[in-house]
Amino acid sequence: MSETATGLKARLRSDLTDSMRARDAIRSSTIRMVLTAVQVEEVSGTSARELTDPEVTTVLSREAKKRREAATAYDDAGRAELADKERAELAVLADYLPQQLSDDELTALVAEEVAAAAATGATGKAAMGAVMKGVKPRVAGKADGSKVAAEVRRQLGS
Repeated sequence: MSETATGLKARLRSDLTDSMRARDAIRSSTIRMVLTAVQVEEVSGTSARELTDPEVTTVLSREAKKRREAATAYDDAGRAELADKERAELAVLADYLPQQLSDDELTALVAEEVAAAAATGATGKAAMGAVMKGVKPRVAGKADGSKVAAEVRRQLGS
């Protein structure tokens, strides 16, 4: 692995240093957690490699999803203080994720792909795979997968 970090990874390292100097415990621990997750991803598989910015964004998205799910689970269990901590970590992660698509933008993207699938003759549940295949690369990191799938199902009427 080379010593040169990708832009996003370098920004994370720089922000970790800044948050440590500012004694911001939540921000520091969250950025450390993300950098650890990135490092684990880099050494997983058959050979170590440097992650690209889109791959780092994927790791960030995965960690953000974990925080959302944990906050919901803590709320359901009546542990508000832990849920608040998870939401605070999620807010830190949001600074590094791309701007999320609005509901209208997501609806428009899915509608385009549904129309493209219909042009090839796929409709209903059978078109779900084709539509998701077209939508997924266009919304990578900008929308939650379950939200995208729900919108595709809604538009396909299944």
